[in-house]
Amino acid sequence: MTGASSGIGAAMASAFAERGARVLLTYRRNASGAEAVVAAIRGAGGVADCFAADVGSETGIAALEQEMRARAPDVDLWVNNAGADILTGDGARLTREQKLDLVLDVDVRGTAMASWLAVRLFRASGTRRGVILNLSWDHVWQGMKGENPVIYACAKGAVAAFTTALARDVAPEIRVNTLAPGFIETAFGEEASAAWRAYVESVTPLQRWGVPHDVAAAAVYLASDAAGFITGQTLKINGGVVG
Repeated sequence: MTGASSGIGAAMASAFAERGARVLLTYRRNASGAEAVVAAIRGAGGVADCFAADVGSETGIAALEQEMRARAPDVDLWVNNAGADILTGDGARLTREQKLDLVLDVDVRGTAMASWLAVRLFRASGTRRGVILNLSWDHVWQGMKGENPVIYACAKGAVAAFTTALARDVAPEIRVNTLAPGFIETAFGEEASAAWRAYVESVTPLQRWGVPHDVAAAAVYLASDAAGFITGQTLKINGGVVG
């Protein structure tokens, strides 16, 4: 699982570990966060480890492949959660063009290259089967005004389209689906103003923000045998805010 040092990624890693999966997660800069996720999983009796990886470059993907072949050659589930943060911290201070370059490198190229890596690993294993889950955004299908939403729509729309096409390309052995979260209580939600938080609740039929566990539960379902006849699809986890 890429980008699992906090938020949605951390919740998904924990949810899979709770169900007996051996979890290997990556981080780019937040080593302490990733190590905390691993410690929590191990403390609950699960099996987990982590290492640094940069999915936004070809050299980073090559290093990731080397790590995976050494650590988990029998991998059967791959979650592309790594994404560029242009909403908080240093990312929020970038120019519009710099933000676009960053999300295209990490969210689009990173997802595509990591997905192709997952396919190679699945096909090299004894079963040749596997599941890939990619992260998009629910507002891709409705739109949202503002500089950051327009940039994210560009990238996350590409992720969703890529996922649908890849699912056809690697069927029937490998299933590929998209998770499209809406407003989720991550770092962005924590920094949102009271007025914005109230607005989100008012336009959400379920009248609350989502939490990382909501996305994790959807990921567990799509990775399970219960979703064995589902591929090339997008599951929106957004409380009904987007039709």
